[in-house]
Amino acid sequence: MTTQQNRPATGQPDAFDKYPCYYGSDLELAYTPQRSVFTLWAPAADKVRLNLYASGADGEPEERLEMQSSDDGTWRVAAERDLKGTFYTFQIEKEGKWLDETPGIWAKAVGVNGDRAAVIDLRETDPEGWEADRAPELKMYSDIILYELHHRDFSVAPDSGIENKGKFLALTETGTKTPQGEASGLDHLKELGVTHIHILPSFDYATVDEARLNDKTYNWGYDPKNYNVPEGSYSTDPADPAARIREFKQMVQSLHRNGMRIVLDVVYNHTASVEHSNFNLTVPGYFYRHNADGSYSDASGCGNETASERAMVRHYIVESVKFWAKEYHIDGFRFDLMGIHDIETMNRIREELSKIDPTIFIYGEGWLAADSPLPPEKRAVRDHVGQMEGIAVFCDDFRDAVRGSTFEEHACGYASGNIGGHYEPVKFGIVGATQHPQVDYNGLLYSSVPYAAAPSQAVNFAASHDGYTVIDKLRLSVTGDRAEEELLPIDKLIHTILLTAQGVPFIRAGEEMMQDKQGEPNSFRSPDAVNQIDWALKAEHRGLFDYVRQLIALRKAHPAFRIPTAEGLRQWLRFLDTGDSGVIAYTLGEHANGDAWKEILVAYNGNRHPADQVIPQKDPRGNTLYWIGPPGDKRDAGPGTDFAAVDEGYVSVTPLHVDLTAHQAHEVVTDWLERVGVDRQW
Repeated sequence: MTTQQNRPATGQPDAFDKYPCYYGSDLELAYTPQRSVFTLWAPAADKVRLNLYASGADGEPEERLEMQSSDDGTWRVAAERDLKGTFYTFQIEKEGKWLDETPGIWAKAVGVNGDRAAVIDLRETDPEGWEADRAPELKMYSDIILYELHHRDFSVAPDSGIENKGKFLALTETGTKTPQGEASGLDHLKELGVTHIHILPSFDYATVDEARLNDKTYNWGYDPKNYNVPEGSYSTDPADPAARIREFKQMVQSLHRNGMRIVLDVVYNHTASVEHSNFNLTVPGYFYRHNADGSYSDASGCGNETASERAMVRHYIVESVKFWAKEYHIDGFRFDLMGIHDIETMNRIREELSKIDPTIFIYGEGWLAADSPLPPEKRAVRDHVGQMEGIAVFCDDFRDAVRGSTFEEHACGYASGNIGGHYEPVKFGIVGATQHPQVDYNGLLYSSVPYAAAPSQAVNFAASHDGYTVIDKLRLSVTGDRAEEELLPIDKLIHTILLTAQGVPFIRAGEEMMQDKQGEPNSFRSPDAVNQIDWALKAEHRGLFDYVRQLIALRKAHPAFRIPTAEGLRQWLRFLDTGDSGVIAYTLGEHANGDAWKEILVAYNGNRHPADQVIPQKDPRGNTLYWIGPPGDKRDAGPGTDFAAVDEGYVSVTPLHVDLTAHQAHEVVTDWLERVGVDRQW
């Protein structure tokens, strides 16, 4: 029996450090057809019992088995028969009181709503060809282009053309079309050309009732319940423990076959509840940080925060991530509020994942939502990323510089004409948050140091699931008589900067076709009408989609935009002196990073002013044509612009979309050529 001394005294959470640790690989179920051994780490328990059920949701236990105290704070019991298809829970007694039942913290299969764990043979969940499944080749982290999506948002719209709406299987369907004939779903992603699909939390979370999916309850999934099991609402049958696992693997397999890797958004920093969490029902208090008065600390803003620095918490997080990488072939992990975790834990994760596959990409939010008892010097925050080799953070300086402040909704950014104060933060994103002699780090928005040791440690983004979409932000901040017509060119400029900057670019699903969320900045519980991708927008904004697609193709074709080292950036990237023109310009020279082009000039003009005049004319049929007249202010031809580049002997590639082809005349001309016997070529 575990003795009283292994439990902390009330109000003394430091006593948790005295708990014995268990690092065996058999937590919490070791299954064979002949025998199932259950092992629970519960060092604070006085008694532990195992409850066996025929159903994943209803009914009384068919059997209760008393577990026996074992080594290093564990409790064990064995069933000498085949339990496949059985459901189970653990229950601990502490200080004379039986706590609520829990599936444990290591459950790998669960019934509906994740209240009971399930005994299954994981190998029976592997789709055909799973053993041969391999991710597409990735040579360098700097080659990554991230695309963030939510399963339900991406496919649930009536016009998506996708059969398995809101499900893992949506990303296995090919040939899907919008009513306008545009590719949707998986084919849309292939057409766009992104390399990594970042899926919002897809482990079993708490707030969606899997037994009442017709209620259309919505959540992003940042309320964890069972960390090692896929979410049931994204499967075709939440009551079948194997279905969600098999279908998740089918999704991964499909993405790999279609040239894309997959990133799992993980939320180890907090749980959906505290007192009734699986953590607290197994080892009360241990997995959480506490304030000096014994209350739960709350750096997550969700009521609690986990204690990653504690031995068995660290072990749990590391082993959980490894499980997803091995069992589900996950290619990357995005850590929610990574700053709540300690540096040592994150480095341990990197070390262990590199043993599995060194190309697995790790990145996260390099901040906290509130203060934490974890000492500041130990936090895995943005400014400490130099101590975490092979781990990246989101560059919020870049986001707020290009599009405007997240905290001031009406504030413009560089791309929307607010030039002052945004030069250096934009340049900071361009060099991937690394040290560069031409960046003034005193002029940044949130950072004060070049925290990245390599540009791939900076994830540049303009929008993500939380906060305003790009177009919603622009509609709030861009004002004036010409505001509406300016939105598209500003949007294009934002994506131009994003996809030509160094570091790793990140695109929120729908940004490539001007998807909005009706002005809602925090839509985690908003209905489908707010969150779903409106696939009709692809045809409506095909010009923007093609523009982003072409930028991605340009980035892939030219390694100069994907320099992997800070030393390479300092060697090849030179900012030009453009004075106060509003232009940011730089060159990538000397066949940068092995590029076929000897020198590339990149220039961004954040100024917003029209041409001097528009000239109306009539064509021979009497239709009015409008010709853009001469440029307005001479600043348009200043240093770093395309005009100046040409004057200096460069070739300037300017992001314009002009198609003068008379497509409607093709049939007429073809008929003429055939009648006169001329072979036609287009």
